[in-house]
Amino acid sequence: MSDFTPEDLILYLYGETDNEKTARIKAALDCSWALREKLSVLKTSMDRLDKAPLQSPSAAVLDNILAYARAKSKVVP
Repeated sequence: MSDFTPEDLILYLYGETDNEKTARIKAALDCSWALREKLSVLKTSMDRLDKAPLQSPSAAVLDNILAYARAKSKVVP
């Protein structure tokens, strides 16, 4: 079995692998039940993330981010 990282499989799911890697992953999926299971878990996670409701951050979180950015952007003499 070829060793594909979870990152490789995520790129494959999003159609961002090159033709060679896509072909290698498809061939490995035909031969490896374990790889198909890994891909299935990632696909399920991807589908759940796509359906998750988006929420805006609270005002306190935004204030903390802005305060941090201001503090980091000050030039030290």
